Amino acid sequence: MKDNQFGELAVIGMNGCGEFAEQVDYYLKDWRRHGDNDRSFLIQADCPRFGSGEAKGIIHESMRGKDVYIICDTFNYGVTYKMYGMTVPMSPDDHYADLKRIIAAIEGKARRLTVIMPMLYEGRQHKRSSRESLDCALMLQELVSMGVSNILTFDAHDSRISNAIPLSGFDNVRPAYQMIKALVRAVPDVQIDKDHMVIVSPDEGAMSRCMYYSSVLVWISVCSTREEITPSSSTDATPSRHTNTSARICTART
Repeated sequence: MKDNQFGELAVIGMNGCGEFAEQVDYYLKDWRRHGDNDRSFLIQADCPRFGSGEAKGIIHESMRGKDVYIICDTFNYGVTYKMYGMTVPMSPDDHYADLKRIIAAIEGKARRLTVIMPMLYEGRQHKRSSRESLDCALMLQELVSMGVSNILTFDAHDSRISNAIPLSGFDNVRPAYQMIKALVRAVPDVQIDKDHMVIVSPDEGAMSRCMYYSSVLVWISVCSTREEITPSSSTDATPSRHTNTSARICTART
């Protein structure tokens, strides 16, 4: 019974994720200790392009009965392809389209399908303010309809977007420790105290994590917001609208 709950592990690294996928494969082989050092969990998958820029997904071995993990970095603009003889960088839409192509190439044969998306595609468009499309919710529902059972991302713009797929898995990993570790490594002489550091949030959406960092590192956090104001009526006032940048200070005490 227990053997039927799991399939053989398979890892697919999309365009731009090859080096990272190889590191994942290295640690998997080390942790699982199968004894066969030449065995790899990586699956070769390609998305070759036609001259028109169109593409197709190809998987070079069967995924039947396997637990497949697909790593897709939709914001890696360093990946390029040829279209009508021109070199074109891959947009997030291109990466997402390739992800769907690989899922389609699996043909529903995998036992379980998980998508690892370090930065959530269309994560900024998580709510509707006017007559707007809900792209992130549509993306999640589309992946689930294609057979994806779990989606893993890091520091989503708004984790409540998981409400779009309430019956499917959505894991939002908070890399707070990794961010602090990266800061200390990149800036060795950084002084983390209330006299030398201020935590700045670019907008109100990031205020919660800004307050978290402030509570564990320093006391003061800043939220910078852009507000459009209209000048008051006067003899020299113009009807044009001006943008003013205001900063609000809030104290987050432990």
